[in-house]
Amino acid sequence: MDGAVLADPIMERLRKRHPAYSETAYLFILAALHFTIERAGEARHITGRELAEGCRDLAIERFGLMARSVLEYWGIRSTRDLGEIVFALVECGVLVKQEGDCVSDFEGVFCFDQVFEQNYPWCAAVRQPAQN
Repeated sequence: MDGAVLADPIMERLRKRHPAYSETAYLFILAALHFTIERAGEARHITGRELAEGCRDLAIERFGLMARSVLEYWGIRSTRDLGEIVFALVECGVLVKQEGDCVSDFEGVFCFDQVFEQNYPWCAAVRQPAQN
């Protein structure tokens, strides 16, 4: 999914209707969807929770300690933002949803402070004082 692009008319609609998010945020969501489906091992419906967790894992894999900064630069500050982007892509016909899927499925899946700072996999090694 690297190098993905959205057609200019679609991107223009997204820019006009949802100016809070960078164009790259939409492409990241599509890459994260691909990443999450591959990790699931089969093509199937991905829930909001699964996609949010896939976004988290892909961001950490790609951007390491800068993951939160990169996402915030794109306008993504919470898992709710991930849902807003997904449903903007649904609205434009890029993605489809199943009955019962809604933006609130992404609400509070995880806290950015905890995932990208407090519980970051390498933070323990960084924060430990030197042993004499």
